Amino acid sequence: MASPEFDPDKTVSYQSRMKRAPKWFSSFLASNSREKNRMRQELGKIKGAIPLLMKPRNGSKWTAQDRQEFQQMLRAASAVYPYLIIWALPGSIVILPFLAWHLDARRKDRERKAAAGPGV
Repeated sequence: MASPEFDPDKTVSYQSRMKRAPKWFSSFLASNSREKNRMRQELGKIKGAIPLLMKPRNGSKWTAQDRQEFQQMLRAASAVYPYLIIWALPGSIVILPFLAWHLDARRKDRERKAAAGPGV
């Protein structure tokens, strides 16, 4: 019987490979992979922000499409903001466990709502 493909975003994938590791460690590795991928996606959405921000300074006006793009970039930046706090503020490593708990709770809530269906 072939083993299922390894998914680095799932705790059970790590548990099946590391049988003696505690569950919290497998969960940590999976959440680290998930958040790393999410951060890459969000940072990818911010590309092109500098030329867009420089348009008024260079004498151009923002079009409606430019404003919409900028709004999407701001939303992507706000999704990455918690990670940037951890790196930028001295002593912020202390709040890292709370941040991990908060992000995990939000993910579980989204999954619960998705499983409940579109009417919820």
